[in-house]
Amino acid sequence: MTGPRILLVGAGSMGSLHARVISASGSAELAALVDPREHVGRDVAERFGAQWRPEIGDLSGIDGVVVAAATEAHPQLARQVLEAGVPLLVEKPVADGLDSTLEIIELSQTLGVPMMCGLLERFNPAVLTAQKLVREPIFATAVRHSPYVPRIRTGVAWDLLVHDVDLSIRLLGEPVRVSGAVEQFHPDSVPGAEDVAEAVLGFEDGGIAHVSASRIGQRKIRTLSIHDLDRLIEVDLLRRDVTVYRHVSDQAADDDGRGYRQQTVIEIPELVTSVEPLAAQLAHFTGLIDGTVDADAERRSIVPSHRVVEQLKATSRS
Repeated sequence: MTGPRILLVGAGSMGSLHARVISASGSAELAALVDPREHVGRDVAERFGAQWRPEIGDLSGIDGVVVAAATEAHPQLARQVLEAGVPLLVEKPVADGLDSTLEIIELSQTLGVPMMCGLLERFNPAVLTAQKLVREPIFATAVRHSPYVPRIRTGVAWDLLVHDVDLSIRLLGEPVRVSGAVEQFHPDSVPGAEDVAEAVLGFEDGGIAHVSASRIGQRKIRTLSIHDLDRLIEVDLLRRDVTVYRHVSDQAADDDGRGYRQQTVIEIPELVTSVEPLAAQLAHFTGLIDGTVDADAERRSIVPSHRVVEQLKATSRS
């Protein structure tokens, strides 16, 4: 096996996906899997040919660490990895608060140890295709709704909304205005962990993004609509497809009074890549490890979406 030796922290739903992708990549080795629950951790580790550990322990011989543990454990785990001098990929959010997030990023920069955040939609083939097609975006809408999952204790703003805030920023720039609301409805949610978050982002050149996240929906929805002045680009993030709409004509009513006729051209472009997002993200991480990806730029790219989520929650509290 060639490539960096990766230690994975977390054998839950997301951790198992990381384990599969790392072990199958051919460009990295899943050296060890950490989970304090032996029956869970050992099962996933053995399934993907890795050593099981109850805790991180000694990181000698490890080239990179992926943290896919619960959000509340991220800060401590991230500091432990960075202080050991090992490059880090931490699932989103880096921490469930901006101050803690900034502290971790600053530690990474001070120590000169690369880090990235698992903002996975950046690597979605449909998103990458849409970004190639967009000319001058002026308005974006994103919807990320899911049925309730009791095991997720983090509020929906940090758990879901952060993805689409990140995509909006990558399309329209860093926002200068943030408004919206977060609300908690489900009786099983941890106090303070909101179930619905709605945000409107205003940008310096007049662009607008409306981002909606919910974990009390009755079906899973992941959509992104990007409006140029003369085109609409619709992205289905689940199916990973793109549709482009362009209105070309209006005609007055016919003599028999059948009303206006409209004509719209619909295009379904070929995707620029078919690589699974987690695999593409892993390739980006190995680039951070070997120095072919700019570590400073990667750190800077984490902050804007985390800052917007913090501003939204602060606005709601006030």
